[in-house]
Amino acid sequence: MKSPLLSLPGAVPAEGVDEGVAAHYGDLFREQRALADGTGFVDLSHRGVVTVTGADRLGWLHLLLTQHVSELPPGQATEALILSAHGHIEHALYLVDDGETVWAHVEPGTQEALIAYLESMKFFYRVEVADRTGDTAVVHLPAGSIAEVPEGAVVRETAYGRDLFLPRADLESFAAAAGPAAGLLAHEALRVEHHRPRLGFETDHRTIPHELGWIGPAVHLQKGCYRGQETVARVQNLGKPPRRLVFLHLDGSDVHLPAHGTELRVADDGPDGRKVGFVTTSVRHHELGPIALALVKRNVSVDARLLAGETAAAQEVVVEP
Repeated sequence: MKSPLLSLPGAVPAEGVDEGVAAHYGDLFREQRALADGTGFVDLSHRGVVTVTGADRLGWLHLLLTQHVSELPPGQATEALILSAHGHIEHALYLVDDGETVWAHVEPGTQEALIAYLESMKFFYRVEVADRTGDTAVVHLPAGSIAEVPEGAVVRETAYGRDLFLPRADLESFAAAAGPAAGLLAHEALRVEHHRPRLGFETDHRTIPHELGWIGPAVHLQKGCYRGQETVARVQNLGKPPRRLVFLHLDGSDVHLPAHGTELRVADDGPDGRKVGFVTTSVRHHELGPIALALVKRNVSVDARLLAGETAAAQEVVVEP
């Protein structure tokens, strides 16, 4: 959905899966610094919004999700995954319950497949699932923000800030009161700085939660059965994941950032060495310079210097080998 905030001065549209909102408003680093200082907001109105209502909503979701939500208190934010039967990540949900309704925002364009799955699992449970993307917009207020939350907005508060579920019709009036607007590239730069994975960026068709550090934040290890739990338990108790998430400091002299999917090799092996991983997200940070997240094979030495294509990259451990 195309955001009306693309009409704000300096707005440059995002591309790809994030099409529909602004990548930036003319000054990427100023926008990053504003968010880091707790000012401004980010338009995330392109994200899907799904609600679940009904007396059985929490108990029912508890059976389907990787997170313990059967007793989720109203107003407490959490995140959860839906896995395949083999334990691969299919959906990521960012949740809050307001006492009557579970609100979740999800990656753009994934809400239809998510709802189809949820509908197929309703059986006799007293729940109703709805796609609220058309009438509800998500906006993000950074940590430390003192911006006023509009009356009636549903708030999902985390250590990284507050996600607001607003009536889409109120988006422009909210922007006028809460500005300045920061684009999605600024939001992504802070996400990478904090090593936070994103579905479709840090994941592929075979990603399991252990590879990305999602055990704990999105996967609860002491809850009842759910689809894919066998893989989670087996890796947790008997083995290690085949890959691990790393944080990369990229050579700042390169003009271009390595794109998603750029192959990683050990620098000592040269550009023709064997592939050991790939870049998932790369950004320019206002303090750290060019940085990235990447997936590498678990047995890659934590001290190894890497090449992202032709760009030198020094790694920091995110997920222990």
